[in-house]
Amino acid sequence: MMYDEKRTGGAGMVEKEEFYLNSTNGVNKLHVILWHPLEEIRAIVQISHGMCEYVDRYDRLATFLAQHGMMVIGNDHLGHGETAKDEEELGYFPKAKGSETVVDDLYKVTKSIRARYPRIPYFLLGHSMGSFMARRYLMTYGSQLDGAILMGTGSQPPALLSAAKTTAHSLSVVRGEHHRSQLMMKMAFGSYNKQYPSVRTEYDWLSRNEANVDTYLEDPYCGFMFTLNGYKVLFDVLSFIQEPAHISKLPKEVPLLFVAGSDDPVGHFGKDVPEICRTYREAGVKNVEMKLYPGDRHEILNELDYEQVQMDILSFIEKRLEALKA
Repeated sequence: MMYDEKRTGGAGMVEKEEFYLNSTNGVNKLHVILWHPLEEIRAIVQISHGMCEYVDRYDRLATFLAQHGMMVIGNDHLGHGETAKDEEELGYFPKAKGSETVVDDLYKVTKSIRARYPRIPYFLLGHSMGSFMARRYLMTYGSQLDGAILMGTGSQPPALLSAAKTTAHSLSVVRGEHHRSQLMMKMAFGSYNKQYPSVRTEYDWLSRNEANVDTYLEDPYCGFMFTLNGYKVLFDVLSFIQEPAHISKLPKEVPLLFVAGSDDPVGHFGKDVPEICRTYREAGVKNVEMKLYPGDRHEILNELDYEQVQMDILSFIEKRLEALKA
């Protein structure tokens, strides 16, 4: 344990712990943070963070949920935050079998906390790339969840995804897995700012909240260039979760909440999320909810209306807890 911090506010006190678990890749140690309510634990929420960030960026949400009786846990993925051994490893997934290893790491965190609290309702929350990993988790281990929140998610046309995978593979053969390619970065993110009438920075697509964008730009654990290896993992998870055979394996009884900004380029400005919801309903998932926040961009938890987003997440969990009691 690296630190033990107590906070007051809201409905109760929160204890924050930091520790490490061995990654399923056999090499890295996963940096894990646990937000523990100092009252009865009503639910556990596991966070799967996004690309080029880290789990402690969710501290405000985690503290809010913990103040309402939710234990919150999350790890820095391989190649991110303090799981990365050094700066050179940021954006690189060592010894990873594509996205499978990232999802298996998430499940290892799940098992570690469920062993201690086997009867507490369990929820998974994933944002952006973390939502892609959460969707793969649902298709693999989802029957063990009591609900999931998928935030800032999206999809890619198969032809475009295939071209991106081919480009990443070809470049890695020539330049190596650790190479950081401006071409790949432009292919992945180059169009994200184009829909906005005026922009200050290359990351304005993250949020209307200028302070949030500036904080992101100043953070050495954010906004780094992915390696070719990292892009291959990203494209791997997108391919997996868009495969009809895998979609058919979604648990039918686990309620899902999709939340996103209407102006989020990752979700093609409000187009992807309704389509994904329709696909999941057609696959037999019985309870699929969706909310788009007008004017919000990608990081809705850091948007100007973040308090409403937090309340909607809490309400979804509360409603599910009531249903489980019935």
